Amino acid sequence: MKVSNLSLNEQRLVAGLSGGFLLLFVVLAFFDLQQMTQWINQGFAWTIDVFGPLWQVWMLANLVIALVLGLTRYGDIRLGGNVAPDSSTFRWLAVIMCTLLAGGGVFWSAAEPMYHYVTTPPLFAESESGVSQVSAALAQSFMHWGFLAWAALGTLSAIVVVYAHYHKGLAMRPRTLLYPLLGDKVETHWLGTMADVVSIIAVAAGTIGPIGFLATQLGFSFEALLGWENNYGLQLAILGGLVAIYTLSASTGIEKGIQWLSSANVVLAVILLAIILLAGPGNFIIDAFLNGMGIYLQDFMPMALNRQDDSWLGWWTLFFWGWFIGYGPMMALFIARISRGRSLRELVMAVAVMAPLVTNFWFSSIGGAGIFYEQAAAGVVSGPLQESGLPAALLAVTQQLPLAELMVPAFLVLTVIFVATTGDSMAYSIAMAISGDHTPRTRQRIFWALTMGLVAAVLLRMGEGGINALQSFIVITAAPVSLLLLPVLWTGPRMAHAMAYEQGIVTQAPRSKVASTESAS
Repeated sequence: MKVSNLSLNEQRLVAGLSGGFLLLFVVLAFFDLQQMTQWINQGFAWTIDVFGPLWQVWMLANLVIALVLGLTRYGDIRLGGNVAPDSSTFRWLAVIMCTLLAGGGVFWSAAEPMYHYVTTPPLFAESESGVSQVSAALAQSFMHWGFLAWAALGTLSAIVVVYAHYHKGLAMRPRTLLYPLLGDKVETHWLGTMADVVSIIAVAAGTIGPIGFLATQLGFSFEALLGWENNYGLQLAILGGLVAIYTLSASTGIEKGIQWLSSANVVLAVILLAIILLAGPGNFIIDAFLNGMGIYLQDFMPMALNRQDDSWLGWWTLFFWGWFIGYGPMMALFIARISRGRSLRELVMAVAVMAPLVTNFWFSSIGGAGIFYEQAAAGVVSGPLQESGLPAALLAVTQQLPLAELMVPAFLVLTVIFVATTGDSMAYSIAMAISGDHTPRTRQRIFWALTMGLVAAVLLRMGEGGINALQSFIVITAAPVSLLLLPVLWTGPRMAHAMAYEQGIVTQAPRSKVASTESAS
């Protein structure tokens, strides 16, 4: 397969614009964080108001179309052609789970169910169906981290990238999502440049946030457990260790460091879940999971399209949708990179079905255990959560678990590895997006791994306000990215049909001028 080369000037332009924007963000926040935060809050409110309904419809349509493609004859498509996959199915699934769930899922698995348990979400608060607080809390958490979220991170968008890169030889960059609309012109068109830049900025912001939150969480944990002062020096030391881990992993590549770290993470997570189920409140967790899934499936459409409380939606559902949409283009590159040789059905089932079910059970186990202990002793988890925020939730839950002296440090290690798997994969993806190479140079991966760590260090120096400002900024970056992803609702099926025609799965030639003309060539 011949892949077209991008000019060095184009690579420098994308790197300069995306890196320059991140630098400008840091400089403005450093000199006047209060003013910067005010601007971001205004932009956040405007983005939620204007793009919120679009995101809800897009997330739902993306899932439905992906499932239709995966469960019909189009599911037989071999992504990238009839070649052998690069890794075993276990390693492939491990990388997917750890890259997409990552630190965000670890942070929120303890905190979000408890938030919704203490304050019932609007849809269920006004319901007369008699849904229990536990089921409502878990069902709402499942909505935010389940089928819709996962499908947005690498189904239809990955199909477009696979076709443009493996079948048509375009460089592996976010701009390939515009290939069905612009054809080969996308490599030199200004819209392609903007697509690369906004995608890099969005995923960098979305990754730096968890990196910074990990430093604050571990700092909080060390202070609570060991009495160490949770100051900037401690957080910087934690950040330095994390950056060293994921930089080393990114530098060794997908087939080595990234796969090894992800596989080890999955094994550790399974062991910890087994201990919780066998030695902890296993029956409660299983009952809560089944009841929560029942409510989640029963009220899926009302939750997906709920518009009852704009303020609540902005800080919950739409915040998450913006976060995941911002990750979309870069995750499409990463999923396309590791899924060559897999069938489209395997991809859809792994990303849009299996991974959400595993995530939901994870939330039931960690968050459900927290609710169980909260019911036994009110305030044991909700108290630290309300007093100290997100970093306190996981520690509060793990301290109540059996074998707490082992479980607490084990979960802290697990959290570090989860965030590291996000850092290494996104550093790899950004390097791909700038170079256009299937396997970017090692120094490019190292540069972006260190850059994200450096930005997190500067924001930590400003206190929690810097990281919080970045978290809100993530939603703003999703606005242009959502416009980039909008066409995949129809271009994804078109590219799937083109691949199916090339592989003899369907006999009707593609109607698209781009697909049909180039297929003939």
